[in-house]
Amino acid sequence: MRAFVSGCQGFRLSQEERAFLREADPWGLILFKRNVESREQLRALTSEFRALVGRDAPVLIDQEGGRVQRLAPPLWAAYPAAARFDAELGRERAEAAVRLTMRLIAHDLRDVGINVDCAPVLDVADEATHAVIGSRAYGRDPARVAALARAAMAGLLAGGVAPVVKHIPGHGRARADSHLELPVVEASRAELERDFAPFRALKDAPAAMTAHVVYTALDRERPATTSPKVLSQIVRADIGFDGLLISDDLSMKALGGPFEERTRAVFAAGVDIALHCNGDLAEGRPVAEATPPLEGRALARAEALLAAPRIEDFDVAEGRARLAEMFAA
Repeated sequence: MRAFVSGCQGFRLSQEERAFLREADPWGLILFKRNVESREQLRALTSEFRALVGRDAPVLIDQEGGRVQRLAPPLWAAYPAAARFDAELGRERAEAAVRLTMRLIAHDLRDVGINVDCAPVLDVADEATHAVIGSRAYGRDPARVAALARAAMAGLLAGGVAPVVKHIPGHGRARADSHLELPVVEASRAELERDFAPFRALKDAPAAMTAHVVYTALDRERPATTSPKVLSQIVRADIGFDGLLISDDLSMKALGGPFEERTRAVFAAGVDIALHCNGDLAEGRPVAEATPPLEGRALARAEALLAAPRIEDFDVAEGRARLAEMFAA
C-alpha cells in the first residue's frame, strides 16, 4: 500500500485505471462531480475500488455544503455554506445547525461508500479573503471558526465519516487561488497567530490538509505543503497537530516541476499522504512511483483516522426537517 490518494476520470473505472490501481495500490481514492452520476453508480464505483486494492480502503470527497458539494441536487439535498450559520442563525443555534448539517452529509456519504470528508474548513476569513475560500469559511472570528468547525467534526464522526480539516496552517489571508497560482502571504509571525488559532483549538482532529501557500514569515521560498520548517516547527510543534497530514492536490498550479519532484518534496517536508486528484494517469504514474509505502507513524495515523468515527442513531427525515426549520425561522 502506497501513501497516496488517487483520483479517477469518470463514472466507472477504465481498464487502464483498474490496472493502475491494482499495481499502484494507493491508500485511498478521491471523488469529484465528474465521478457522480447516481447512488447506484457511486456504490458500484466505491465497491470496485475496494475490491481492486483488496481492503476496506478510504474513499474521500469534498462535501462541505454551499458551492463545494460534489453530491448535489437534484439527487442530493443542498446544504448551507459555512458562512451562513453564524450570519443567519446567531451563535446559540449555529453550532447545533452545523453539527446537524454535517451529520446529514455523513449519512449521504456513507450511503454510497464514502467514508472520509475533506471538511471542515478552518481558514479564518478577513475583509479581502479570496473567493476560492469566501463563503467556505465559517467567519472572521478565530474562536467562532473553531467552535463551528468542532461542531462540524462531531457531526461527521457521529455519522461514520472521518473529517479532514483544512487548509493547515491557514488559507484565509491568501489573495490568490492556489488552484491557479502560488499565493504569498506577507503577514508577520504574530499576525499569523490568528490563522493558526482554529487549528490549534482542533489539534486533536484525526487528519488535516496542507495549504499550498507561502508564508514569508515562516519560509520565504516554499509553500507550507513542501516546507519542512512549516510542517515540523509550526504544524507539528507549535500548533501541536499530530494527526494524519495530507497534502492538498499535487496537480494544483501553486506547485511546479515534474510530478516525481512534487511528490518527493511533500514527503521530504513531512506529509503523510500525497493527494493527486485529477485522475490523469500521465501524472498519476510518476506520483505513484515517487510515493513511499505507507508505514510507521504515518500508517498508525491513517489507521487512527479510519477508526475515529462512531455511528450514532439518527432519524434522517427528522434531521432534514429540523435543519429546514432552523433556516426558515
